[in-house]
Amino acid sequence: MRTLIGLGCVIVWAVACAPAVRVHSYYPPNGYVPNEETAIRIAEAVWLPIYGREVVSKEKPFVAELRNGVWIVSGSLPKAPEGFEMIGGTLEIEISKSDGRILRVSHGE
Repeated sequence: MRTLIGLGCVIVWAVACAPAVRVHSYYPPNGYVPNEETAIRIAEAVWLPIYGREVVSKEKPFVAELRNGVWIVSGSLPKAPEGFEMIGGTLEIEISKSDGRILRVSHGE
């Protein structure tokens, strides 16, 4: 019985002396992706390992538009020579404004 009481005292002491566990988490009032610049930088970071620097750099400037809490970032087609029409798609990504989740990545055709 003394052993159990002693063990109980040790457990109570250990719990009382243990440092409190703190959970640090900051949620920005405007979400983790608050503006176009941030959305574009995230898009580039995701596109580079997928499509490579050459493809990504050819589609600048990038355009970011916020729709229903989702940033839609897309690349630009290069200018077609006079008398020609450019055919093809551009880089596209959808990023959640609130938490930065990547919702969709594609290269439109």
